[in-house]
Amino acid sequence: MTAPHFTPDPAVLQAVRGAYARYEKAAGRFLTDFTAQGGAVHCAAGCFGCCNMPIRLSLAEAALVASVLSPEEARRVEKHARKVLHNARTAPNEDEYVKRHRLKVGYCPLLGPDGACTRYEVRPTRCRDTFSAFPAVYCQEGTWEGMNAHEKRDYAREVRRTPGTDGETHFIAPLEEMSEPVWTRCAQIMRQRWGLEAWGDFWVLTTLAASPAFMAAVERGERGAAIREARKLGLDHETVLEFS
Repeated sequence: MTAPHFTPDPAVLQAVRGAYARYEKAAGRFLTDFTAQGGAVHCAAGCFGCCNMPIRLSLAEAALVASVLSPEEARRVEKHARKVLHNARTAPNEDEYVKRHRLKVGYCPLLGPDGACTRYEVRPTRCRDTFSAFPAVYCQEGTWEGMNAHEKRDYAREVRRTPGTDGETHFIAPLEEMSEPVWTRCAQIMRQRWGLEAWGDFWVLTTLAASPAFMAAVERGERGAAIREARKLGLDHETVLEFS
């Protein structure tokens, strides 16, 4: 993309930052109580076992990420976005899309050499609310697939008796549930400022959020024009860009 960087609506950025701050405060209180009662959290700086998963977010969140990226970071994000698009256009089903994303699209380009997120302060909601009650190996692609039937039964039994899980996976469910107000606030601010909502892939939307033509169409509330601009950039596909 050769167009100049777009300056997003400050009201949108402020709303997203405010929603994130409220979530972090609530999540912090929960984690303090959870660990005090013996709950285990196996996530820490430099742990990136889940950082090759598809991430869905709102365009409001993507605008915040785009607003802080350096030109080099933006180029890496766009390169990643185009790999995501290729996967979306060629994967035969959702399961294969996720598998290919993890194995072939690969890890987020905003990870540093030490495995830590270099833009942690603006990371999307899904990155904020994903915490594991099991060691990081269980978050890595291939761990579940590599288990035999006996190991899968053991895993299911451990999940059911581990505090904080939903009884089906090893992720800490209350933290995901607590993030719902963030999604709601993002939907509200997009409706208020743009008259529409846009959701989709983290790296695709972050790249589009830096496009003046795309964002101008969004800010006018012109869904069709925004889709045409995304198409011009080669970044349109229903899997990674959705308007409502």
